Amino acid sequence: MKPDLPTLIAQLNDIANDARSTFGQLSPSQLNWKPSAERWSVAQCFDHLLTSNKGYFPIIDRVLAGEKRTLWQCVPLLPAFWGGLLVKSMDPSSTRKVKAPKKFQPAQSDISGSVIDDFVDQQRKIAEKMKTTEHLDLEKIIISSPAASPITYSLMDAYRLIVVHDQRHFQQAKRVTEESSFP
Repeated sequence: MKPDLPTLIAQLNDIANDARSTFGQLSPSQLNWKPSAERWSVAQCFDHLLTSNKGYFPIIDRVLAGEKRTLWQCVPLLPAFWGGLLVKSMDPSSTRKVKAPKKFQPAQSDISGSVIDDFVDQQRKIAEKMKTTEHLDLEKIIISSPAASPITYSLMDAYRLIVVHDQRHFQQAKRVTEESSFP
């Protein structure tokens, strides 16, 4: 069963609260510690979420302004296909690795110790944006992905994608802190 808007907003708030309680007391060196060169640090997980989620703000603003749809957004069937596929692929229970698009790759150097506070603040802003669209038929509003404009899905699937993506990387960051050599 697909979660509705109030459920997604509650989950978004839960992720923010869990991030603050789980990672909020870590030092900058702990946040930036990597288990290996190929794996992300806690800070990189949240930097990635900050970068990828930021791409939805102008999209939601354009929807609220009543901007017309693009050609890609008018192609039938593709939005339902892409939305379902992306939400499923980002589900935290999925063990399949998915490489982040280049523009959403996290910073490679030290990331600010404020990354968790920044993430929590952004979650609050996303929840506010979601609430401003509650009067719309979110399943019928088709948007283009901030990662690649030919990929389209409903605004509701975008909200679902944000939440499962956040959950996925929260779990990834938690695994970093559970490493035996974590400082």
